[in-house]
Amino acid sequence: MRNWKILSYLLVVFWVVSSLSLAMAEVKNPDTYIYLGIGEPDTLDPHYAYDTASGEVINFVYENLIAYKGESITEFVPRLATEVPSVENGLIRDDGKTYVFPIRKGVTFHNGNALTPEDVEYSFERGILFDPHAGPMWMIIEALFNYQTIEDFVADKVGIAWSDMFNEDGTLKDPAYEEKLVDFYNQYIDPAIEVEGDNVVFHLVRPFAPFLSILAQNASWGAILDKETCVELGLWDGKPEEWWKYHNLKKEESPLYEKAIGTGPFVLSEWDRTQQKVTLVRNENYWGEKPKIAKAIIWGIDEWSTRRAMLEAGDADQIYTPLQYLDQVKGMENVVIREGARLVITAMHFNWNVVPESKYLGSGKLDGEGIPPDFFSDIHVRKAFCYAFDYETFINEVLNGYAYRIPSVLPRGLLGYNENLPMYQFDLEKAKEELQKAWNGEIWEKGFKLTLLYNTGNEARQTACEMLKENIESLNPKFKIEVQGVQWPTYLDAYRSGQLPAFVIGWLADYPDPHNFIFTYYHSNGVYGTTQGENFIKFAQENLDSLIEEAIAKTNPEERQKLYEEIQKIAYENALGIPFYQPIDIFAMRSWVKGWMFNPMRPGEVNFDGVWKEE
Repeated sequence: MRNWKILSYLLVVFWVVSSLSLAMAEVKNPDTYIYLGIGEPDTLDPHYAYDTASGEVINFVYENLIAYKGESITEFVPRLATEVPSVENGLIRDDGKTYVFPIRKGVTFHNGNALTPEDVEYSFERGILFDPHAGPMWMIIEALFNYQTIEDFVADKVGIAWSDMFNEDGTLKDPAYEEKLVDFYNQYIDPAIEVEGDNVVFHLVRPFAPFLSILAQNASWGAILDKETCVELGLWDGKPEEWWKYHNLKKEESPLYEKAIGTGPFVLSEWDRTQQKVTLVRNENYWGEKPKIAKAIIWGIDEWSTRRAMLEAGDADQIYTPLQYLDQVKGMENVVIREGARLVITAMHFNWNVVPESKYLGSGKLDGEGIPPDFFSDIHVRKAFCYAFDYETFINEVLNGYAYRIPSVLPRGLLGYNENLPMYQFDLEKAKEELQKAWNGEIWEKGFKLTLLYNTGNEARQTACEMLKENIESLNPKFKIEVQGVQWPTYLDAYRSGQLPAFVIGWLADYPDPHNFIFTYYHSNGVYGTTQGENFIKFAQENLDSLIEEAIAKTNPEERQKLYEEIQKIAYENALGIPFYQPIDIFAMRSWVKGWMFNPMRPGEVNFDGVWKEE
């Protein structure tokens, strides 16, 4: 009897241990976090990258001076700086025009080089001088110098337009300009960012309230590079002579296009372009708290069915889930859905002057087989497209109600937002009336043909384009719209080079201030403003630029609110785009994911900080 009891006890113990082991064994790849998104990085050069897919990688390989604290978008914590500057600690001086950052000691880059204050100075100066077209460095340039591009800055201070100084191949038209450009660097760029002992000091030309928020964003423009390695790779050498030769390099010409050497918690192991797959491994020499996972994989798999199957099987820990597929993951065993609202919008904007060589114009003429490059310069065409989109159906049926309608490109939660501002409603009769007026009636008589692109895997954008196609084509059998999917880098290149008649694109706040959205879309020097064609730029210069610049200079919130509302009314009256929606984000992941945290300012959906896997 005694032996039987002992045997029974041992069997119970064995069953418990086996059950625990089985439960633990169910966590696949416990030291690896696999996120499945869509697309792949556009580039790994922090000063060129200005898209979510690139930022998701750069965020964990490089580090900034400061970062947002936890889930907050108003509090900061030190990173490569040891303190967050404030008036109270004496590191913000001169009425907000001087910021001092004590640089952390004992930090090494992934190649073993020690971090120095000179690396910080070099990183920002290199980014400012590089300033790629439609890149992110406008924020730093605006904050420090009150200009939007280095070319505008040079033109104003030297007194000669950039295009008048340089040939198309980037060489100087006159050797005498070399001395002027060297003097420009010595007089304006070099004194703006200085090394003083263990500190790096930024000198702003005027107070700029969002400066810390710009530096804290978990993305590229504030990333700190290793000067020694950059120079060895062939980047700018840090000297004033010939700095202009490193300005606005083409994407693939940058030695950092496929390389990433930062101080961050993860090291770039591989970027497999054939599989759209980036592999990061834990930085075992990281100065701060080391990641709890040993490997992180960010994998672009455009097909929804594949992502869903891998999540269900436990072969992926988290996947990008379009809202129209939410019901397919809700209730899935061992899968949880988390929600969060980021400061992000998705909109379509029109190119008022497409480059003539674009292959998306059809014949390039208003002959029924194409459109002229300035097709969308006609306000009636723009208004027709705004009336032809079924906003409510898209939000309720495509996005399952997980989105807000917004009057303009300004999201809820920011100063300047007003839900009572005018918005276009779905009205095909009004769309028809506008198209009958467009181009003096020629469009209605002759018809047109154009191509709308979306990035492959983004089914919400695909559906939005298809809805426009169906509604516009229903008005007249002579109207033809082709909807075409391309890879994300291809899409970015096409819109940046002015080839797209209209482009659907999102904007995640670089910093939580209305200026970041309003300037981006509506200012003639904004990232998206500059890609909407010469006629749009002229319109913005005459109607919007001064209002936008006045709004950022104001300190009174009520005055800023009034100005931003006025800007949004002008955008509505002139149909400056189609604000589709502000999403309520969902994050589908396995229940074994622990420690996951959401910050509205983080690029993309991935977060490896403090994350581990445990059933």
